[in-house]
Amino acid sequence: MNYKNIALTALAAAIATGCATQPTEQVNAHEWIQDKEYNLTILHTNDNHGNFWQNKYGERGMAARATLVNNIRNEVNAEGGSVLLLSGGDINTGVPESDLQDAEPDFIGMNMIGYDAMAIGNHEFDNPLDVLAKQEGWAEFPFLAANIYKDGERMFDAYKIFNKSGIKIAVIGLTTEDTANIGNPEYIGEVEFKDPKQEAKKVIAELKATHNPDVIIAATHMGHYLNGDNGSNAPGDVQLARYLNEGDLDMIVGGHSQEPVCMEGDNQYANFKPGQDCKPDQQNGTDIVQAHEWGKYVGRADYTFINGEFTLQSYNLIPINLKKKVKNADGKKVRVLIQDEIAQDQVVFDTLKPFQDKGQAALNIQIGESNGLLQGERKIVRNNQTNLGRLIATAHMQRAKADFAIMNSGGVRASIEAGNISYKDVLTVQPFGNIITYVDMTGAEVMDYLNVVGTKTRDSGAYAQFAGISMTVSGDHVTNVMIADKAIDLAATYRFTIPSFNAAGGDGYPNITDHPAFVNTGYVDAEALKDYIQANSPININDFAPTGRIKHL
Repeated sequence: MNYKNIALTALAAAIATGCATQPTEQVNAHEWIQDKEYNLTILHTNDNHGNFWQNKYGERGMAARATLVNNIRNEVNAEGGSVLLLSGGDINTGVPESDLQDAEPDFIGMNMIGYDAMAIGNHEFDNPLDVLAKQEGWAEFPFLAANIYKDGERMFDAYKIFNKSGIKIAVIGLTTEDTANIGNPEYIGEVEFKDPKQEAKKVIAELKATHNPDVIIAATHMGHYLNGDNGSNAPGDVQLARYLNEGDLDMIVGGHSQEPVCMEGDNQYANFKPGQDCKPDQQNGTDIVQAHEWGKYVGRADYTFINGEFTLQSYNLIPINLKKKVKNADGKKVRVLIQDEIAQDQVVFDTLKPFQDKGQAALNIQIGESNGLLQGERKIVRNNQTNLGRLIATAHMQRAKADFAIMNSGGVRASIEAGNISYKDVLTVQPFGNIITYVDMTGAEVMDYLNVVGTKTRDSGAYAQFAGISMTVSGDHVTNVMIADKAIDLAATYRFTIPSFNAAGGDGYPNITDHPAFVNTGYVDAEALKDYIQANSPININDFAPTGRIKHL
């Protein structure tokens, strides 16, 4: 960002919002030396989702992440540079060992690694607000969110100012407004998620008037959508950069869409593979980065700063002991490291190991087996009917003695590999602790409901998985609806299940909790799935193949 004097418009905006201003000489003062080049490295991760520990293949994990970050810090500091470490949020939800302990090991690990700040993710609201407050107390770094309000006041700091070698850096936190739809309605009823774009504009005006930072970075949890095409999702980082004045933001450190933002030409994703070069997106003078998910990578952006000019020199997504499959001399597929192994920091390892052991003790009990992959991969289950989506819906349908079942794909968090199935596998797939609910509706009511839910846009968590029903989806309505292989009778009554999250309006589904025939069963979704697998093991995946029951025109 070019070093600028305070604009009168910025002062006016700050005064209009009630911000106190400092004398011009003080605001304009800077500590950096004219014509001297400074080096600043921004490190980042996002969408941790409980992955404090390495997976069964020795990939990821905070102990190895700590080693990598410390090595980079030592390297940069030795060369006279500075490092800032940011998170794009979603520390919570996804790994049972973490979920059962309210992500305490994750925040302990982040403290030990030395995070400077984090954006608030939508999954920070998967738990009651007192759990979020407890997590904020554990963290030795600020939670940032300019656009989250409660009782008319911001719940968190809007920004944090850092001084790195005399360079004044402002980091703003922003959270997707979709949290109002995809967060747990039980916990966010009194929370307001304002338009992050508008809040960013106000905060930037305030910053320029009161601090006049040399660099402004947004740590966001809004998602990166190619060329701003966000579909049914709320606007993301591309729209944010385009909404602001050119260069208002130097950098966006993102999250939420859980992908490596690596570009090939203008507004086109590269076919990125671990270990390859990665070119960040740039929109309206703003560099936009995202480091996929689960601590698979640490993003490294090396900048120079001279006379107010902040320029990206290099960028990498560094894999944390990720592996690929290759054939060995015997023709068998084995996993090998993509890059040199990163050793685990022993102090971090020893600190987090008791949390891992405590979590595993209750989880590694086999409950069944399957003869093939049960598909729950995010990019597949949010775009297609899958055998796992149908299995979950079937388990709910059977538990409630319903005619059919609806399951939001955003509640399917992972696949289950072929072979033995443990309770941990089930909790990894369904970590939210939603309750199975059902409602009895007439066929006419069901059609109205399906015209909303059955037509949810693909590539979003709202996209529905079904069991016990078939239909044709065309635009904003459904036709050819069959329940139990019979055409729907508009005058008949049908029972269907829906997760409590969606029943209360989550994902933009109709809120049906006030329907006179609505029932909260009290059954936790993961428990119902576990019981179904135990009762029907071994699971034959062919029994749950979607086989074209939901057709899209």
